[in-house]
Amino acid sequence: MTGMWKTGLAATALLMAANVAEAADKLFVYVSPDPIGVNAFLKMGQTGIEAAGQKFDADVKTYESRTAAERMENVNAAINEGADIVVVLGFEFNDIMKEVGPANPDTQFLIVDQCIEDRPDNVHCAVFREYEASYLMGVAAGMMTESNKVGAVGALDIPFLHRFTDGYAQGVKSVKPDAEVDIRWVGGENPFADPVRAKEQAVAMHAAGADYIYSATSGGDFGIFEAAGEKGFKVFSVDVNHCPEAPGIIVDQSLKRVDTALETAIGAILDGEKKVTMALGIKEGGVGAIALEDADTIAKSQCLIVDRPDVAEKLRSVAASIADGSLKLEDPMFAQ
Repeated sequence: MTGMWKTGLAATALLMAANVAEAADKLFVYVSPDPIGVNAFLKMGQTGIEAAGQKFDADVKTYESRTAAERMENVNAAINEGADIVVVLGFEFNDIMKEVGPANPDTQFLIVDQCIEDRPDNVHCAVFREYEASYLMGVAAGMMTESNKVGAVGALDIPFLHRFTDGYAQGVKSVKPDAEVDIRWVGGENPFADPVRAKEQAVAMHAAGADYIYSATSGGDFGIFEAAGEKGFKVFSVDVNHCPEAPGIIVDQSLKRVDTALETAIGAILDGEKKVTMALGIKEGGVGAIALEDADTIAKSQCLIVDRPDVAEKLRSVAASIADGSLKLEDPMFAQ
């Protein structure tokens, strides 16, 4: 019995050693501002952190938040668990980063889609020039409208979201100066996850004459897609390709590659860079549109842009002008 006990103990020790050997020497934690659910934007954060974990041999965890209190609790839990890098997504974490960054100098923090002033060396930022891609959606809407009235629905009237609504309006006016652009906001208690209120705004906008509507309402987008199917207007949407989920509804998408930006920024952090700041637009491949993809991707996208090669060609021309600097766009966020 004693020999068997020793043999069993040795086997257990070997198994534990193997598990330790397999464990990654780094931990990345992604904290979402809201439940991920069907929110494609938040899903990209999860996809990005998982890709970064594979690339840099790190364990990965995702903590989903439901309230402001849970956001802070989840960030602190990640710190206490010994995370090497804590990734957060969105403006909801701005104040939290100001508090936890200086208090935890041995932890690296990456805030994606936002940045904060007076950052310590361990707080990093990856942001996007969303207004460039939104401008392209506006160009398409201006070219395609038959009513000479188009619209944009944003989640909340804050400076950041004007990058979508105002960028779109500028694009419309660039090709059709006399077009009317109606801008409305979801608002309410849960503006980023309220498809009912988003749908109401889109229906009212269409009733006022808008035949193309840009949807930047995060979790509310599916309400606008539903309204479009019922009322017969067309939509431009944001972040990822929603066209397969709403066939016959969406013309094109202003794409934002959160996953790519996250992986690139984490690489810079691991290289020892301090206060990493990345601002990604069309030139850097951080934002784009279905129309800018290769022909095969466009054909398979299920977006209506596939049937308008003239519009797609115009978008590619405008995007090239933005990328080479010959067309300079102002950031609407700082015009508020």
